[in-house]
Amino acid sequence: MIMTTTTARHDYAAARKAMLDSQLRTSGINEAFVLERMGTVPREDFVPETARGTAYMDRAIRLADGGYLPAPLFHGAMLSEARPMASDSVLIIEGGSGYLAALIEPLVSSVKTLSPAEAMEAKKGKYSLVLVDGAIEHAPASLAKLVEADGRIVTGLVERGVTRLATGRKSGKSLVLLPLAEMGIPRMGEFDKPASWSF
Repeated sequence: MIMTTTTARHDYAAARKAMLDSQLRTSGINEAFVLERMGTVPREDFVPETARGTAYMDRAIRLADGGYLPAPLFHGAMLSEARPMASDSVLIIEGGSGYLAALIEPLVSSVKTLSPAEAMEAKKGKYSLVLVDGAIEHAPASLAKLVEADGRIVTGLVERGVTRLATGRKSGKSLVLLPLAEMGIPRMGEFDKPASWSF
C-alpha cells in the first residue's frame, strides 16, 4: 500500500492532537493560545526527515547541525509562562530548529532570532521578552544587555545537573531567574559558567 501525502499529514495531525491531550493538558497547560499554536504549527517540519515520525514524542530531537528541538512540554510551558503580548518585541536564543519562532510570531509585535554564540557577542538590544530555547547554567551580563528595563525572560536553567524551566526579569543590569518545574531540557553549553580554580 502506498501512503499518500494526505494520509501522512492526517497521521501527523493525529499525533499533534495526542501531544496536546497527553503531554500538555495532563501537565496543566491549558491556555487556549498555547494549545492553538502548538496544535497548528507542524512540528514535523522542523526536524530532519528521518525524525519526522517521532516529532511528537515527549523528548528532544537532535538536529543535523548539532542543535536540538526540545520536547513539546518545554515549549508549551515556556509559552504559558511567557504570556506573550501583542506589543512584545521578542528575542529568541535559538536551539537550531526555528520551531519556537514559528509558534510565537503571530502573537507578538516582532521576533528576532540569534544563535547562542551571536547572543553572547551582541552589543545591544532592548527586547521586552527573551526566550532561550534550551537550558543555560547562568545568565551572563551579555545576555542581560539584550533585555529592556523590567523586561522578561523565560529559559531552561541548569542547576547541579538538573534542568528546570525558569522565568525572570531584568533588575538593574542583571537578570534574576526563578527556577520552576523540573523537566528535561537540552543544555546550551555556550552559557556554562566559566571554569574556576579550586584548591
